[in-house]
Amino acid sequence: MSSPSRRFFLKSTVATGATLTATASVAPKTASASANETLVVGVMGVNGRGSSLARGFAQQDNCEVSAVCDVDSRAIAKGQAAVEGLQKRVPNAFSDIRKMLEDESLDILVVAAPNHWHAPATILGCNHNKHVYVEKPCSHTPWEGEMAVKASRHHNRVVTMGSQRRSREILQEGIQRIHDGEIGDVLYSRCWYSNRRGSIGKGKNVELPEWLDYELWQGPCTEQPFKDNLVHYNWHWHWHWGNGELGNNGVHALDVARWGMQVDYPTRVVSGGGRYRFDDDQETADTHLVSFEFGDRMMMWEGLSWSPHGLYESGFGVTFHGTNGMLHMFDTGFRIYDMQRKVVDEVTGSGGDSEHFNDFLGCIREGGRPTADIEEGHKSTLLCHLGNIAQQTGRSLDTDPTNGHILDDAEASKLWTKDYREGWTPTIS
Repeated sequence: MSSPSRRFFLKSTVATGATLTATASVAPKTASASANETLVVGVMGVNGRGSSLARGFAQQDNCEVSAVCDVDSRAIAKGQAAVEGLQKRVPNAFSDIRKMLEDESLDILVVAAPNHWHAPATILGCNHNKHVYVEKPCSHTPWEGEMAVKASRHHNRVVTMGSQRRSREILQEGIQRIHDGEIGDVLYSRCWYSNRRGSIGKGKNVELPEWLDYELWQGPCTEQPFKDNLVHYNWHWHWHWGNGELGNNGVHALDVARWGMQVDYPTRVVSGGGRYRFDDDQETADTHLVSFEFGDRMMMWEGLSWSPHGLYESGFGVTFHGTNGMLHMFDTGFRIYDMQRKVVDEVTGSGGDSEHFNDFLGCIREGGRPTADIEEGHKSTLLCHLGNIAQQTGRSLDTDPTNGHILDDAEASKLWTKDYREGWTPTIS
């Protein structure tokens, strides 16, 4: 079954776990928008992932990238080159996202800048009546995630997070089979990510490189001195800008686990681990175990940033443990086991970003909410935030199962948000 009707069935049935008015639709930006009208895209952050996203959107029918934005002047050419040969227009170049958003012809903002920009840029985009595709995690703090959801709803914008596994038909089939009860009542999910990352060393305070607008790179964050080992990737391992491996790749696995288990907010979060491998500038854990309790069921995440050896000889995966069996899900399919550890079915396929782009663009044109709607993205990202807060405070967190808020812990609750540079606090207008 690979017909449009099957795709519609899977998309409809696996989305029933949403808690907020899931039947409400999001109107297209232009009421008369049709499949033949071109949707115009601007991409923020094109040094790496953003260039890939620019190319991906340019490859979609009736979609054009008209602008690229980056604080690294060298990256602009990468973003422009990414769409070369796919469209006639050479994208306009910007260094300031606020200037790019003034272009009223833009329909879509794609956010692929560092984590501390994800929610503020999303909110700015909604304030300028743009639909938004924001990379994972959708926020740097829990408060930002809540604000991004509110901005989407307030401005009636389609906002999706780059958790592309939600749009892969092969994984949708696996999730549906879990929901249909093939492995019984799912009580536990285990997910992992492992990678062999090297040391980031100990950075030195140096003069700013001429190609970097560091003030705009920091954007909404309070100012910190520039170090020579920060840009373009190692900010991930600093709390001021990043969310560690849990927010970097854990969010993908936890999103799939939460989707399959049909849970929203936890009741308790416990974190263990630390920085074991290198003596360097990393602040976030390189060896991390986090458990999430949802009343009578549980989810576990394991992150190893210095070892490539994950479970099932894989660097990424999610298992669902039910009363009648187990389903192991990987990027290109799933495998079902019975209670005697015998494989009873295996389904494999392929998957990339195109399905996710199509889902997002289809909702803009036709209405409805995407498979990775910002509310779902926030719930999954919040698990990462809570795991990191438990790690930072060194104790377990009790949380409200209706919204994920931390209960009876004033110190931990302070990490629900952060300080912003004057004039940069995210605001819905």
